[in-house]
Amino acid sequence: MKVTLMHNTPIDVCAHAIRTCWQSFDKSDGGEKDKALIDRVANKFKHASTLEHLVYTFYIQGISRALLQELARHRVASLSVKSTRYTLKELKKCAPFDEDDYEEASLFIVLTHNKMIDTASIKALNNLQEVLRSGASNDIAKYCLPESYKTELTWTVNARSLQNFLSLRSDKSALWEIRKLAYTIYDQLPKEHKYLFEESMHPDVYS
Repeated sequence: MKVTLMHNTPIDVCAHAIRTCWQSFDKSDGGEKDKALIDRVANKFKHASTLEHLVYTFYIQGISRALLQELARHRVASLSVKSTRYTLKELKKCAPFDEDDYEEASLFIVLTHNKMIDTASIKALNNLQEVLRSGASNDIAKYCLPESYKTELTWTVNARSLQNFLSLRSDKSALWEIRKLAYTIYDQLPKEHKYLFEESMHPDVYS
């Protein structure tokens, strides 16, 4: 899994939005005073709509389609996902995988480190290759994709929705892979923005 922060809104945009309500621009310092204002209004007073002015765009690579389904439940976000319709040719070109060759197979699947599950995923890869080589179109062949099949996406989310995501998905009850994603996303946030999300994060029991 790899997460890259591609773009984020400068934090002073959120402070400006808050001060628009009260026309208190003359009290802005462009620094710590404005950061404290955002925390006080958005987090402590729960006027969280002001956080929607802060937007983050991440490039997320090497996650499973199982995780992608979980991510799609967070609907106040924009997802642009790698198309299997156009990219299954990558798999079609490969030789069949040995059932215990986890290293090679990991180019295409997310490993769980459960031997039974990972071996079943490799069998599914080989079955998918056979279907592709039979002449079936990608649109039909993709129905054979295992949930472990890797994908990638560009994900854009505002700070209010990101707080919700991190609160739910950093919890120990979350799917292990999306929990890892939550912590990786938090690590990629700009240093000056992280204070807005600290209370959303659960302890990392896996570290």
